[in-house]
Amino acid sequence: MGPRIGEVSAPGRLADPGEGISGAELALAACNHGLPLEALRYDVTPPGLHYVLTHYDIPATDDTAWQLVVGGAVRSPRAFGVGELREFDAETYRVTMECAGNGRARLTPRPISHPWLVEAVGTADWTGVPLRVLLDEVGLDPEAVDIVFTGADHGVERGVEQDYERSLPPAIAVGDDPPVLVAYEMNGHPLPPQHGSPVRLIVPGWYGMASVKWLRAITAITVPFTGFQQAVAYRVRSTADEQGDPVTRIAPRSLILPPGFPDFMSRDRVVRPGHIRVEGRAWSGNPPITRVEFSSDGGRTWSDGELAAPDHPWSWRRWHFDWTATPGTHTLCSRATDYTGVTQPIEQAWNRGGYANNAAQQVLVHCIEAAVSDSGELT
Repeated sequence: MGPRIGEVSAPGRLADPGEGISGAELALAACNHGLPLEALRYDVTPPGLHYVLTHYDIPATDDTAWQLVVGGAVRSPRAFGVGELREFDAETYRVTMECAGNGRARLTPRPISHPWLVEAVGTADWTGVPLRVLLDEVGLDPEAVDIVFTGADHGVERGVEQDYERSLPPAIAVGDDPPVLVAYEMNGHPLPPQHGSPVRLIVPGWYGMASVKWLRAITAITVPFTGFQQAVAYRVRSTADEQGDPVTRIAPRSLILPPGFPDFMSRDRVVRPGHIRVEGRAWSGNPPITRVEFSSDGGRTWSDGELAAPDHPWSWRRWHFDWTATPGTHTLCSRATDYTGVTQPIEQAWNRGGYANNAAQQVLVHCIEAAVSDSGELT
């Protein structure tokens, strides 16, 4: 007799004290990737630099044969091909998307999962059909309490074999805060395979787990959805046995575009003394960002940065601070505040899944005096 599914897939756990990153976590980090922080310079992230988290395998898909089935508690169930989706009036939203586990690897104790630092983010222009348009086409039953989105990626997680599925309440699914999109293009081109080709969901302002990739079914149901990714994963809990709170909107965060140049291994930064324009991006699931503060002493003192004018409500906002670097080692930090008044904390808020952590980033910078070589050049 072969192994059972529960023996193949281990339960969730926390790292033991002093336990390093495991081979399994490294394998996850190899099949996914984060945003190189120097790519914060782009208003719109090139697809190959945008963060990727694939729960299972990237499925094989065929655009010409793909069907998105919209059914369940609706008046007229219907299947839409990609060409039919393109016949509807298209809308494009610029959206900053962040993984709910961003920052997990910095927690103590560390949840065993994908070891994100702060790089699980990206911003893209997504084009498609508003979800409310498709639900209007099929006639959503007023008794529906959840809309379930099913992807084509299939796997096993903590002993549960499953298709990746998430749900939204009808008020979010058909509303404008945020405007939910069934997307078939990214940055003006058909979706790349790793980003959900040929069709995916985009839920602006919510962590990335809500934006289901390789979308093959939308199903209205009249009882609450209790699938694994909704009721077990993506919940903020302190202990394994509590129900916890669902992960939804992105907490405010700012990141620094790395100044100077890096050390190969540590990625510490090296700069010369003098004026340096420190730049970065800030975003929140409750936009707009109203303030970004900068610190060069590890968060002991703060000064207000300059915010660029907002141009897309669900996209990150550029900021900068003019810093005078002096010789020595400095810890640069930034923190954002959104319109609800919520500000990034300095310390990580621990939870068992490592979700929705938004502690202020810290960048170690070594400011070194310029030396003169034998040829008379500054080095």
